Amino acid sequence: MTAIGFPPILERMALLRGVIGVALRRARTAQGRTLKDVSERARVSVQYLSEVERGRKEASSEVLAAVCGALGWSIVDLLDAVREELAPAVRVEITGFALPSLPAYGREATPSASATVRLAA
Repeated sequence: MTAIGFPPILERMALLRGVIGVALRRARTAQGRTLKDVSERARVSVQYLSEVERGRKEASSEVLAAVCGALGWSIVDLLDAVREELAPAVRVEITGFALPSLPAYGREATPSASATVRLAA
């Protein structure tokens, strides 16, 4: 077990509840809001909201909708924030790309397209 309490394989993977918690906490702190304020508006306990934000509790869709509403978000806003957390910031560079020449009528095309693809962080 690791320091957080998850097996090592789970430490390397992003748990959805953890990513959701990160997104909610970032939204709340960006608005300068307290756990107490958001929990009261969402009608959940401060302790429960704290555990959701820390990825310790898996919130139901109803609780997530209530917390999102308290933050002025929709579920779509939350899912967008989660997607941004999960999507790696990878840039793809394509160099040396050549289009194949079109075959004359009646002849088969020969594969001549080539590209060099490099992933850059």
